[in-house]
Amino acid sequence: MGTRREVIGGDGTESAVPPRPRVAVIIGASSGIGRAVAVGLADLGWSVVLAARSSIGLRDTADGLPAAAVRTSVVDVRSRSDVQRLFDFADERFCRVDAVVNTASVVAYGRFSDVPANIFDQVIATNLLGSANVAREALTHFERNGGGHLVLLGSLLGKIAVPYMSPYVVSKWGVHALARIVRIESKRIPGVRVSVVSPGSVNTPAYLRAANYLGREGRPPPPVNSPERVAKAVLAVLHRSRRDRSVGSTNAVIVMGFRLLPWVFDAVVGPLMAAGGLSHRRVPHGPGTVLEPNADLDRIHGPWTRFGRRRA
Repeated sequence: MGTRREVIGGDGTESAVPPRPRVAVIIGASSGIGRAVAVGLADLGWSVVLAARSSIGLRDTADGLPAAAVRTSVVDVRSRSDVQRLFDFADERFCRVDAVVNTASVVAYGRFSDVPANIFDQVIATNLLGSANVAREALTHFERNGGGHLVLLGSLLGKIAVPYMSPYVVSKWGVHALARIVRIESKRIPGVRVSVVSPGSVNTPAYLRAANYLGREGRPPPPVNSPERVAKAVLAVLHRSRRDRSVGSTNAVIVMGFRLLPWVFDAVVGPLMAAGGLSHRRVPHGPGTVLEPNADLDRIHGPWTRFGRRRA
């Protein structure tokens, strides 16, 4: 980013003025991938507006970043008014927003018939309708202010289907469809870019926070990526826009098998999910953080190794 010139005083003299730092709104910044993105952008000199449901998690994230470049706002993406207020807040503090990154999502485990309807609905409300709320406000802001970049967090599970995670899978398929439609329609708005980052397994606390009606703790199947690797992918698409950035060495092979050999995929995905995506640790049934946040789990990393084993 080059240095701009500014006229100072009545004599017409010019002075070099440092460029304005770029500004990003990051939703889901209290933990996991969103928190890693916040750290990465702040390290690059961006100003960031951090948003999430957990005020404690937001404070912890902000404490590790340059104070002058950070603002926080407690936001539930299920609420359109919350999201509108977030963008008004960003406008008031920084005048414009260059990028919006939405990583807010929740997970629920269980057979479709066993997951309570309200839990299913709230996963959809957070992951899909929340993404729609963010995209709607971001596009309005970008159109008014000369462009910007929207990045939605998709998933490998938005391209395939696995058992025991029906609300999450359905919601992420919807996020991918939403991004595709918004990308097509926003071509009429100068300077607007829309990207999806689609990670496979990631070592975040999401599995510990998940609603569970299966009785077995969910876990990321190997190979497990770090949140920092996904954050680097987000930073990469902000630097050089891509439609869909996949994160995971086996993602392409899995998607190919799902599309080209559906009968084989459906036959093996159940046993593979039971072996790799569920641990033998027993957990009680409950809503996890689907309905309310839990600040005790607001951190970047989960307890899993690269091979999906749980650390002590």
